[in-house]
Amino acid sequence: MRAVAGRQMRGLPQGARIDCVDNSGAKVVEIVTVLNYKGVHRRSPAAGVGDMVIASVKKGNPEMRRQLVRAVIIRCRRPFRRPDGTMVQFEDNAAVLTNEQGETKGSGIKGPVSREAAERWPRIAAAATTIV
Repeated sequence: MRAVAGRQMRGLPQGARIDCVDNSGAKVVEIVTVLNYKGVHRRSPAAGVGDMVIASVKKGNPEMRRQLVRAVIIRCRRPFRRPDGTMVQFEDNAAVLTNEQGETKGSGIKGPVSREAAERWPRIAAAATTIV
């Protein structure tokens, strides 16, 4: 995992439900907490593109449901600015399930992956079909 350059917008608060776009068996996950989040007193943690979160599987295979898993956010509807000045916004919020080292549980990823998440997590970039 590499550090993120500059400020990123955190558009997914704790408790947000997001789509799981890999073929691991989970369909919808809910953010429980954000790993390595350093915030302000009484502020609930929020995640942005490229952040690893601990999530609870809400919809999916019976074996996957009600489990706590690690996931990486790859798309976010909240617009964010890249260092070159362009604004980027995706159609949906999406995540992929990973392990502690950032290796994906599924073998494929549906839809595009943001460049910020691909630079930070090289194993996700290897499984992605499109990087935007």
